This record gives sequence, C-alpha cells and structure tokens, in this order.
Amino acid sequence: MNTAGWKDVYRVVRRIPRGRVATYGDVASWAGRPGAARQVGWALHAVEADDDVPWHRVINARGEVSLRSAREDEDLQRALLEAEGVYFTASGRVDLGKTRWRPATAGAKQKQGTL
Repeated sequence: MNTAGWKDVYRVVRRIPRGRVATYGDVASWAGRPGAARQVGWALHAVEADDDVPWHRVINARGEVSLRSAREDEDLQRALLEAEGVYFTASGRVDLGKTRWRPATAGAKQKQGTL
C-alpha cells in the first residue's frame, strides 16, 4: 500500500516514547489533520511489520485498544504496550491521565505544521 501521504502521521507516531500512548485524535491534530482520527487509524493499518512506526502506541480516546477484524492484532498491541510498562485496568483501559503523551511544544508546533 502506498503510504507516502501519511508521512506526517508517521513522523508524529515515531515521537511517542516507550511506555506512553497517544490517541488517534491526538496524532491527527499534531500531524496537522484535526478531526481525522479515523484516517490516522487507516494510516497505521497500512504500516508494514518491518517499518519503524510504533503503531501500537496509538489507542482510542477511551483508553482502549481499538477493535480489529483479527483478535490477534488486539492481543499483540496490548502485549507490546504491556512489555513497555503500560498498565491496563481490569476493564481493559489505560489510564490516559498517567500514560498519555503530550509533547511540550505540541500547541506551537501544531499551529506551524511542524510537529
């Protein structure tokens, strides 16, 4: 799949540190595409296994791993996050207040389109 149009999304996702998460909406905003959370999901779905994009660090706004057509993908994402120290509650959610990544310069860079 041609992923050239998603370079801005991938650039943002690569900045998310180990052990931290961002939401699809966060990534969309920081990539200069506010309101395009679903498109971020499509972009991450297009990531190949050997790419260096840590797609697993992007979750939904409820703090959950989003449902996918293959249950194994959800399990893999959760396992990758847990291996980085991300804790899930019994209900399968991440505490976004503790683990959500927000770059210090997000506001200024988002306006400039350079994040």
